Amino acid sequence: MVAPTKANLIKAKSSLELSKKGYELLDKKRNVLIREMMVLVEKVKTMQISITEVMEEAYHALQVANITMGIQNVEEIAYSIPADESFEVLLKSVMGVDIPTIKYNKEQLQPTATFYNSNPAFDKALLTFKEAQYKIYELAEIENSVFKLAKEIQKTQKRTNALFYIQIPKYMEQVKMIQNVLEEKEREDFFRLKKLTK
Repeated sequence: MVAPTKANLIKAKSSLELSKKGYELLDKKRNVLIREMMVLVEKVKTMQISITEVMEEAYHALQVANITMGIQNVEEIAYSIPADESFEVLLKSVMGVDIPTIKYNKEQLQPTATFYNSNPAFDKALLTFKEAQYKIYELAEIENSVFKLAKEIQKTQKRTNALFYIQIPKYMEQVKMIQNVLEEKEREDFFRLKKLTK
């Protein structure tokens, strides 16, 4: 229970104003984050379709290579292709949320097999799997961003709810109670003065 004084009334009004401004800012932040996330969710859907198509094309080319070259030859050439680890994960900030971005260079593939050992189907499979790899980098980046934004929206939602349902009503109640008590005191003082002047 807060003592019904003018100082406490000023404090309660100030806290109420601050809570209302905080709520407005958090509400705006939440809306921006939701919009950003919805855009990314749409991107994820289109990218998943695109990756599926590229992977189907790559596996088809690999099947043709397996048939025309023999599975053992394809495996031997595949082992001679160097593993690609040339990417870097960086962070960018969106409304205070660290969103990962994957930095990589699209490198020109160097042939690792001779013309005698390889064939066009194998080359197509190799190039198409490489294309799928870059698309998967992009998808991983976007999916991770969606996850981070969803967590931040959840946190922001909790804060806005706390302000809207707990803090703001509490300070409104305090202001009302203190004002009522102070008005009652003023009326009593007014009647006392009236009696004294008679």
